[in-house]
Amino acid sequence: MSGTVKKVADVAAKAGKAIDWDGLGKMLVSEEARKEFATLRRTFEDVNHQLQTKFSQEPQPIDWEYYKKGIGSKVVDMYKEAYESIEIPKYVDTVTPEYKPKFDALVIELKEAEKASLKESERIEKEIAEMKEMKKKISTMTADEYFAKHPELKQKFDDEIRNDYWGY
Repeated sequence: MSGTVKKVADVAAKAGKAIDWDGLGKMLVSEEARKEFATLRRTFEDVNHQLQTKFSQEPQPIDWEYYKKGIGSKVVDMYKEAYESIEIPKYVDTVTPEYKPKFDALVIELKEAEKASLKESERIEKEIAEMKEMKKKISTMTADEYFAKHPELKQKFDDEIRNDYWGY
């Protein structure tokens, strides 16, 4: 049991080091939020300190002889026997193996979605740049320049003219 508590204490210490308290504090705008944040930080540090000191140490062994002198050996032996018969069950993680493959699949799916999103973002950025360029040039652009950028429209207009279709 104490090994588990020690692991929790170690994780809490690492988490505390990973938190950018100053960076988070700079994001706060109101004085009330800063006060609440300071309280949260102090509380976190207090709990983390307790985990590091109080709970990370192995308990002191019981001095049974000391108690035998003061109470008597029969009662102490009874408590010692009961104490030594206690078995603290070890935690067996049955959840992680069940959900880890699902989580890993989601991570892969998210990475693929991120790649697709970045590609789409690049395409949109390129399209925006083209639109900005077009906006700058539209008042002085000739039809030939426009059709050079959009050959499909030139083909459409040429087909309409060839087929004697004038839109009415």
